[in-house]
Amino acid sequence: MADIPALLAALDVFTRTPDKASLDKANNWLQDFQHSSEAWSTCNVLLLSPDAPLAAKIFAAQTFRAKVTYDLSQVDPGNLPALRDTLLTALQTYKSGPRNIVVQICLALAGLAMQYPSWDNAVETMIVKFGSDPSTVPTLLQFLTLLPEELHTNHRVPITDDEWHDRLSVLVTGNVKKVLNMLTVYVQATGVTSDIQSQVFACLRSWIVSGEVNLLDMTSSPLLGFAFEAISSDQLFDSSVELICDIIHETQEIDDNMALIELIVPRVIALRPLLLKDHDNSDRIRGYARIFAEAGETYRMLIVRHTEAFYPIVEALAECSAYPDLDIVPITFQFWSRLAQVIGKKSSVPPLFAQAYRSVMTVIIKHLQFPPDDAPLSGQEAEDFRAFRHVMGDTLKDCCDVLETEPCLLATYEMISSALSRNQDALSWQEIEAPLFALRSMGAVVDPKDDNAVPKILHLIPQLPLHPRVRYAALLIISRYTEWINVHPNFIQPQLQYISAGFEVADLEVCAAAGQALKYLCQDCKQHLVEVLPTLHTFLHTIASKLIQDDRRKIYEAIAHVISAMPMEKAAESLKSFCLDILAVIHAVANKTGQATKQELQAASDGLENLEAMLYVIGSFGEELPSACQNTCKEAWSIFQVFLSRYGSDSELAERTSRVLRYGLSVFDRAVLAVAPEVVASMSMGFEATGIASYLWIGGKLVSRFGNEDNQNLHASFGQLFRRATNKLVNLLQTQTAGNLSDVLDDYVQLSMQVLLQTPDIYFDHVSFPLAFQATCAALTVVQSDVVCSALDLFQAIFNHQCLDPLTPNPPNFITYANAIHVVLESQGANFIGCLLMGLIGDFPPETDSLVISIFRIVATTWPTQMLVWLPDVLQRMPSTTVPVPVKQKFLADITTAITGSRFDQVRYTVINFHRDSRRARDRRRTAALEK
Repeated sequence: MADIPALLAALDVFTRTPDKASLDKANNWLQDFQHSSEAWSTCNVLLLSPDAPLAAKIFAAQTFRAKVTYDLSQVDPGNLPALRDTLLTALQTYKSGPRNIVVQICLALAGLAMQYPSWDNAVETMIVKFGSDPSTVPTLLQFLTLLPEELHTNHRVPITDDEWHDRLSVLVTGNVKKVLNMLTVYVQATGVTSDIQSQVFACLRSWIVSGEVNLLDMTSSPLLGFAFEAISSDQLFDSSVELICDIIHETQEIDDNMALIELIVPRVIALRPLLLKDHDNSDRIRGYARIFAEAGETYRMLIVRHTEAFYPIVEALAECSAYPDLDIVPITFQFWSRLAQVIGKKSSVPPLFAQAYRSVMTVIIKHLQFPPDDAPLSGQEAEDFRAFRHVMGDTLKDCCDVLETEPCLLATYEMISSALSRNQDALSWQEIEAPLFALRSMGAVVDPKDDNAVPKILHLIPQLPLHPRVRYAALLIISRYTEWINVHPNFIQPQLQYISAGFEVADLEVCAAAGQALKYLCQDCKQHLVEVLPTLHTFLHTIASKLIQDDRRKIYEAIAHVISAMPMEKAAESLKSFCLDILAVIHAVANKTGQATKQELQAASDGLENLEAMLYVIGSFGEELPSACQNTCKEAWSIFQVFLSRYGSDSELAERTSRVLRYGLSVFDRAVLAVAPEVVASMSMGFEATGIASYLWIGGKLVSRFGNEDNQNLHASFGQLFRRATNKLVNLLQTQTAGNLSDVLDDYVQLSMQVLLQTPDIYFDHVSFPLAFQATCAALTVVQSDVVCSALDLFQAIFNHQCLDPLTPNPPNFITYANAIHVVLESQGANFIGCLLMGLIGDFPPETDSLVISIFRIVATTWPTQMLVWLPDVLQRMPSTTVPVPVKQKFLADITTAITGSRFDQVRYTVINFHRDSRRARDRRRTAALEK
């Protein structure tokens, strides 16, 4: 038997606030203990000892559950009855709690029943032992509640699918009627408590949700009636709501369950008067709303087919939608959406449904109103409300689907017009802003050919109050209606004027909305705005200094959309004029005598961001540059080169510049070749000097684009880039962890892939390749999916390279490549295989499993002898808490058998089994951690 004092000491660590080392030590000790065969007897002693601390008893119960799930093979089959009796005795002992111990023992019994075929009367055993004494009935109900859940959800139990089906049939399916009858007895027993009744409802829910209960059996059971009667009980209200919702949900096969539905629906409709009776009790209203919503969603087809009979459910949901508590209102939204999808397929909308959706639209717009100014929302409440408004906007679009968009727009327009016609002193901005927000939401479904509602709305905008929130909402309406405006270009000028005025407002949110409106107006109406580009240029010069950078960027982006609609030559001239303004600022900073100020550097950074935004929209002129751009590439690079040489150690400026260079590569295409060697050299020196990842990123883009060019200078610059980048990264890894260098590693791996694909002679250089391989192995230790995936792709490209294929006639350089790979594997193979296996059972994303297994198989096939030398040490270094010793031993034995027998196809299955076994151990640790 394990040392109980040591176990108690390890558990005691968790009651204090220990250092990480002590916590890890205690955790590892406990995990090792749980794996041991001694845990069975030790935990039995602890569980039944009256003097053991509560924490030890809880741990013992958790351990029994884990042992039954993972380690039942440690118990001789002849001892399974004794184990069952031990657990039953413990359950009897803890019939009064604590509940967490009862739950763990019940789960252990359920897991044992799944794996103990001879125990074919498990449910009967539990009913006989615990079902007669009122003090043990709660224990029985807890077991019966957990049993179907455990059978359907615990996939960690090591049984086959056929065994699972057999045990499910014996333990659950075969006992359904017996359990239903028992629950019926308990729920109406003399002196039954509300706690027992609540447990009965929870147990019934579990069996219904498991799908084992034939719902037609409920038609003859009083349990359905009890569930609805329990609505009146405060103690049973929540559990009855849960049960009713689950029963309704499980009747989705309407034709099969019509007999039960005919009993449910009248009872649901009978709840409607309670919405008025309990109006001030939001908890009860929430429960009623859940029942009505579940019934509405489940029976929506019946609602459409038999409207008069089912319409009270719709009316009840309309009342719930109008309730002032905005935590309750969204419960109804899914119903309105699903019903709209059904109604939208009909040729005409029945009047009752039209009436319901008009009502919903009105109350939603009311809900959209911000609170009065004297009771404003603040902090997280305000953020939550803004987010919820967009959810409500989706329901308004559902209303448009049913009522059609134009009537909804007109009705909302009339709300605004009516409000504006009243005494302005009594008018709150909230009354105007809410329907404006609604118009913005419904704008997503506006018909571009509409000639009635949208013109009225756009004519109304200039008449709106000048309150910032109203202007903000109006500007966002314009941004949403720009596709319609493109079809009606006579509306462009008035909207442009309103947008321009928005930039002059001091409120930053209004300026941001103006920027967004201008962006979409220029994007969707660009052909119509070409003639006003000079005006936009002048406007930009006038207003730019008054705007924050985000709004300036939106204007440049908007202008770029207009430029993209011009003929090529004119577009190039226009782009050049805007770019020269920006480049002038950067040139001034780059050539300034002395150090630039913080403000000047920020201006340069903002200019780079604006230039990036324009180039991104423009895209490319193609291989043949317009005459206006013939010299621009060289001129621009001369400015960037000086700028980077002075300020390239600033990571933000380096990032901004590299992004401009990236889009410049797209715009100028092959014209970049004239300066490409200089750019690559600059990237090499920049990364060597600073270690900033951006230089590697743009370097990789250049190799990708021009790696196959027959240009010796360019090829030499690529070689210099890769060598310097590799040496710098290896040096960085000596002083920093790979996790701190994840961005650098990501861009380095991307660069490496391009060098391997485009210039393999550079990649497989006998000096650089060992260091590059080492650096890429470090990338496998980063807990970042993108980096790991890229590194694995690179390794696959290395080991799938044709130079390693003995059946392919290899040119001389391929022999050199193959020798380089063999030399590196001789020295780094163990570390590489260790990284692969630790990642596979650790933090690699699941989608990489097949890639890891494929790489492992290739290495085992190509270097079989070395693999058998590497693996023992690799497995020895893996902590046993991560990979139990038996799993390691089995894996090594299976791999050895596969390799020595030259059955390399078996390597794949061996690694899969290793992954599966270690994952089960990992799941076990996680379960234990959660239970602590």
